[in-house]
Amino acid sequence: MRCLVTKSTGSWYQVVNNKGESIDCRIKGKFRIKDIRTTNPIAVGDWVEIEMEPDQSTGVIVKLEPRKNYIIRKSINLSKQSQIIAANLDQAFLIVTLASPRTSLGFIDRFLVTAEAYDIPAALVFNKLDLFSNEGMEVLAEYENIYQNIGYPCYKVSAVEGTNIEQIQNLLKDKVTLFSGHSGVGKSTLINALVPDLELKTGAVSDWSDKGQHTTTFAEMHDLPQGGYLIDTPGIRELGIFDIEPQVLGHFFPEIRERLNECRFHNCRHVNEPGCNVIQAVENGEIEISRYESYLSIFHGNDTRA
Repeated sequence: MRCLVTKSTGSWYQVVNNKGESIDCRIKGKFRIKDIRTTNPIAVGDWVEIEMEPDQSTGVIVKLEPRKNYIIRKSINLSKQSQIIAANLDQAFLIVTLASPRTSLGFIDRFLVTAEAYDIPAALVFNKLDLFSNEGMEVLAEYENIYQNIGYPCYKVSAVEGTNIEQIQNLLKDKVTLFSGHSGVGKSTLINALVPDLELKTGAVSDWSDKGQHTTTFAEMHDLPQGGYLIDTPGIRELGIFDIEPQVLGHFFPEIRERLNECRFHNCRHVNEPGCNVIQAVENGEIEISRYESYLSIFHGNDTRA
């Protein structure tokens, strides 16, 4: 029976069949001994084949269909393994806040690089607009300028006050969309504003650490009333880049990619080579210095800072 994985709890998975029925499933043992280097061989958004258990109340996942794409990160505790956050996406939205907690430019860049590497259109959603001071609005304009200039859509919302919620709802229609971001950026509050019937649990940001408390424990896919699916994920503290070789990293920065054939050396690393058009573009202000710093950080393997 072909089913869609809608929730993962680590050892059990919730799937939905073509009748819209939810079935709790476990994984057949052989999944765990194949050469799969991920901590979770099955992810939310996967299409799988299942067989019902003899009691007909639960099922066993026996086959994983090929994925069209996925968002992946390095497993923080297991350096040789990775974690697939979600699979078969039409788009990925990173929920960003400039304070309480702050989403760094480096974190944004690592998310966008991962999306680029797996051909997933990405956008930034700046939340908590209701908390912005005049100075905050100036910083927001700087962020928007950086990312819109290289082709990433940016949206501004207040989940609490409902500002621009309808705009986001229209973007989600008939698409499979991933919502990701740090704990505390308001993903659950935003999803509740988008789909009020879900009534997801929300939490406050810790005063002493300025980091959010996890209110989403496992990745879960939600039906959207306008058509499509929204995948909510646990807050991410760190986003380690996985399985991207340094020599091809430039392909996943759009502003570097368009200059790759203009360097003096065909194998230019864009680090310290003479005649590097990328470095020249940085010096001329054509490539944002923060983006180039992110490139160098990932290139040298310093890629898990929040």
